[in-house]
Amino acid sequence: MLGMGLLPRSNSSPSHGTRRSGRRRVLLVAAPVECKHRAAGAPLTPRARPPTMSPMSNHRARSSSPSSDQPTRRDLLVGAAVAAVAASAARHARAEGAARPVAVASANGLEAVRRAVERMAAGVAPVDAAVDGVAIVEADPEDVTVGLGGLPNADGVVQLDACCMDGPTMRAGAVAALEGFRHPARVALEVMRRTTRVLLVGEGAARFARSIGLPEEDLLTERARKIWLYWKANMSDRDDWVEFPGQVDDPDVAWYIAKYGVIRPTGTINLCAVDAAGNIGGTTSTSGLAFKMPGRVGDSPVIGAGLYVDNEVGAAGSTGRGESVIEVAGAHTAVELMRGGASPTDACLGALRRIVSATRVPALLDDRGRPNFDVKFYAVNRVGEVGSAAMWSGGKFAVCRAGGEPELLDCAHVYEKV
Repeated sequence: MLGMGLLPRSNSSPSHGTRRSGRRRVLLVAAPVECKHRAAGAPLTPRARPPTMSPMSNHRARSSSPSSDQPTRRDLLVGAAVAAVAASAARHARAEGAARPVAVASANGLEAVRRAVERMAAGVAPVDAAVDGVAIVEADPEDVTVGLGGLPNADGVVQLDACCMDGPTMRAGAVAALEGFRHPARVALEVMRRTTRVLLVGEGAARFARSIGLPEEDLLTERARKIWLYWKANMSDRDDWVEFPGQVDDPDVAWYIAKYGVIRPTGTINLCAVDAAGNIGGTTSTSGLAFKMPGRVGDSPVIGAGLYVDNEVGAAGSTGRGESVIEVAGAHTAVELMRGGASPTDACLGALRRIVSATRVPALLDDRGRPNFDVKFYAVNRVGEVGSAAMWSGGKFAVCRAGGEPELLDCAHVYEKV
């Protein structure tokens, strides 16, 4: 916690946080916060303290009574404010403890972050390690939001989006509405490496993937097809589709109903990575909003929205309602907030608050004027501090560091679910 004390005058002058008062001066002391959530063996160093404390610690208190040796009411208020900041930071200190290499991802990336860290430890560049990591999820037919087995668009066609970005070179690659290739992040990486372009879409993206010899296949699994048919049967009572007997009893359909109900999954995997030298890379991959309009593209392949990397600062990415992320350039916003001194967690919260202020369409607001959808941001800075935040409480994110096991941590949040 934070302490305030009266210290005797000394020949050395504190760098900040003092006020002169006769022969004594009052010093607001920010003592190290002992946080039970800090990762084992990770000391809370000055560098690991959330940057959001800096403006507070630079505050020079004014005395309303120069002759008094006691803290003023303003001193007490400043101390309380700093304590509040520290308490908030302490809740996320475990997520923000620095050690490299490190990978941070959405909750479905638990094994992906492990692979990414292993690859970086073997000398692979962060952007390649990130793409290798998400390939696990892209190839998993049980994840209906990414790659093979991803839920199709309204016409029953699986269209994938992805992007990647390399911090050291500031180069990027992306594909959108890609059909027939289960690893869109790999295709995006090849766009970055082999061309002077950034984004390829639709049939053009597929032609590029074929030209470099990547295998083509049907990505619509039987499970995803049954879920799509259930959606069509229940979408409207004014079309030609109806629910047939026993449809909801199918194990795959029953699983979908239990997990999502009437909510259309947005899914996606984002993964950002920092190696031991502080170089950064990242990728985002998705099958997009389930049953979307054919050709619809969300934030995942949009550099600056679903992903942004700056080797001098850090990286950020997102999952959730892509249109809302695009409208505020979400990932870029989070990186710029970190550039200004925000911790990764606070940067994610700041990007979410931009979405809150930008959301004005009545159909996207609940009865209290709050966004009725979810978005999550994930961020890491160049020293290895990580964080995540969600619009609504209950979110998780995945983290792995060298020599450690991957773990799921709680996201900070803007609103509490009731």
